[in-house]
Amino acid sequence: MIMASPHQTPGDWPVYGHTWASQYLQRALQPGDDAERTVRLSHAYLFLGPPQVGKTTFARAFATALLCTSPVAPCHTCRHCRLMALNTHPDFRMLQPTVKADKEFVVDRQKGELRAEMAEQLIRDVALRPMEGARKVFLIQDMHLANPAFANKLLKTLEEPPPHVVLLVTARHRAEVLPTIVSRCQVIDLRPLDQTVVREALQQGWQAAPTEADLLARLAAGRLGWAVEQLRHPERRAERDQQLATLWRLMAADRLDRLRFAGELASQRDNQHLFSLLEVWTSWWRDVLLTQAGAGEACSNVDALPRIGEHARQLETRTVQHYLATLKRIEGYLRHTVNVRLALDVLLLKLPAVG
Repeated sequence: MIMASPHQTPGDWPVYGHTWASQYLQRALQPGDDAERTVRLSHAYLFLGPPQVGKTTFARAFATALLCTSPVAPCHTCRHCRLMALNTHPDFRMLQPTVKADKEFVVDRQKGELRAEMAEQLIRDVALRPMEGARKVFLIQDMHLANPAFANKLLKTLEEPPPHVVLLVTARHRAEVLPTIVSRCQVIDLRPLDQTVVREALQQGWQAAPTEADLLARLAAGRLGWAVEQLRHPERRAERDQQLATLWRLMAADRLDRLRFAGELASQRDNQHLFSLLEVWTSWWRDVLLTQAGAGEACSNVDALPRIGEHARQLETRTVQHYLATLKRIEGYLRHTVNVRLALDVLLLKLPAVG
């Protein structure tokens, strides 16, 4: 999904934010030989950053600039730019993690993987000359979901690709990618966007109402992709409301009810739902702590400020701090091989009580 800026003049990248990164890569695209460039164009780039911060969007924008034939790229008007906007450029290809479903592979960025046969096809495609222009660009999404065979087969291509090929790779964290792959790429760390940038993008690019844009910008933690997804899928915002209502109910519940909910949560196979709940609960307790510190204007859940104020008054600051630490610790455990039920039992039993 390209998060295009409404002001697309030649040289402007169709993304919101990440200005430092686009300016840095723009210098590598300037005409002239390597000695004249302030930044040398690399054969491979690794874009790192948290989920939905805009890594794929930014990489696609860079691919458009790489394929553009204008001296000031991207120009947004040449044949190459138009083909990229339509997602039909023959010299651009994106590889995404897939999972087998109903006898065929479908894209799944949660449970899918990049497989060995995908790397083999990529190697064959890399050897072919471009069809339209001077370059071929390959975007490999979510390298942290690559199986070992895919990663190992890709190493030689990353080290010595043909001169007409540029490889773009995205991943969440450097630690989740083989060091041998990281060493063969120029690394670009994309940081979360400023809250103001997200708010303005939602209003300008997606016509969100000011109040809605402000709430989503606060909750997004710098992830424009997350905010846009929430805007486009109201049912996901309803899920957040339900998760907060569940939190408030459990704070007044006894041990038996809390353990019953922990069991229900542990029996679910949807890890995305579990981590979404932990994220919502963490944002809530962070807001309570901010309010206790007299910094309520920085709260994320601005649509529930009265309830935040109640909890801030009823609980000790030390209690809130300890539970925030518990949330962080349990989330870390759940991302590794642990007894999920036991971890959730601890999380629910340590939940602060409010009558």
